[in-house]
Amino acid sequence: MTSAHEPPPERTGEDPLALDQQVCFALAVASRNVIALYRPFLDPLGITHPQYLVMLALWEETPLSVVQLSRRLSLEPATLSPLLRRLEAHGLITRERRHGDERTLDISLTARGREIRADAERIPEGVVARLGMSQGELEGLRDVLHRLISASARATAG
Repeated sequence: MTSAHEPPPERTGEDPLALDQQVCFALAVASRNVIALYRPFLDPLGITHPQYLVMLALWEETPLSVVQLSRRLSLEPATLSPLLRRLEAHGLITRERRHGDERTLDISLTARGREIRADAERIPEGVVARLGMSQGELEGLRDVLHRLISASARATAG
């Protein structure tokens, strides 16, 4: 710590507090921009990007309990519940109490929810084309982001 009479230490190189040097800033802007690219593909399906993530998980495995889906999406159940209500109102999923365990709410796809998968299959290719990046670049970025997710989860776990 410097006293009021001493000048602050000289900085060398990059300012560690420069906005463009912050990983959090780059991730926030990239996230907003990439999610915006999905909108023209999702609007015809009548779903938002968070709802699309729910559908992706359910297209992989159904039924899933709310707890399983919450873990899969790294979302709190309280955040997930409004998404599920809207998807149910759109006729894409059902929410039913599990037989034999009334505390568990299972989420399943409806016939319509299964049908829109065919339209959704074009989304990844369309987003890649709009980004103008190679499939290899995006796969490498995805892999780095998964490592970042794991590292940050470990760091916040204590």
